[in-house]
Formats: sequence, C-alpha cells, structure tokens
Amino acid sequence: VQLVESGGGLVQAGESLTLSCAVSGLSFDEYDIGWFRRVPGKEREGVSCINTGTGSSVYGDSVKGRFTISIDKDKNTVYLQMSSLKPEDTAVYYCTADPDCRYYTGSYYYFIDYWGHGTQVTVSS
Repeated sequence: VQLVESGGGLVQAGESLTLSCAVSGLSFDEYDIGWFRRVPGKEREGVSCINTGTGSSVYGDSVKGRFTISIDKDKNTVYLQMSSLKPEDTAVYYCTADPDCRYYTGSYYYFIDYWGHGTQVTVSS
C-alpha cells in the first residue's frame, strides 16, 4: 500500500491550499481515505475522511466549514481543499487509509491501518 501526499507548502493566513494523496495497492471497496495532522508536541488529530463507497465525509471540529475532502477514483487520488487557513492549521498532514471513517473525529490515530509519509503545511500570520 502506498499513500503519497503532495501539495504542502507555505501560505499566509486566509489563503487556500489543496493537498493531494495518490493511492495505490488497496481497493476503495475496502478502505476509506482520510487525513490526519500532527503539530509538534501534540497528538495526531483527525482532519477529514471520505467514505469511498457513498462519498459522504466527516470533518474534525476545527476544520468544519473550511476544508473539503473529495475523491477522483479514475485517478486514484483524494484531495483536501483547505481554505481560510489559520496559523493553527500549521502541521504535517498525513494521508491515511482505514476501513472506517469513524476514527477521524478525534485523536484515534492508533486505529488507522495505513499512513503516508506526510506533507508540511505552514501558515504564516
């Protein structure tokens, strides 16, 4: 299984950024895809997850209304559109895969099956 993130970078507060996750080696019939993030000194936080079967999604409270997750099954890619970015969104963002999206509304990172290597997002004030 490979989850390869791209699109991270440095932006100013209020700007937007889109992360991509190229997925290979697993079936969307068996796994949902999501994002966690990690701020140094804090536990990994669930950001969002998309049910690859129904297209429904969940979001962490801190990003609701600002982030949007989507999937392009033809390209085997999941996207995380981030808008109205804040300095507190600064983190390493990890693409993840798990059979269930239920673990993405908190810090239940220890249940997640697969992880990418992460991409850094830095939001300056």
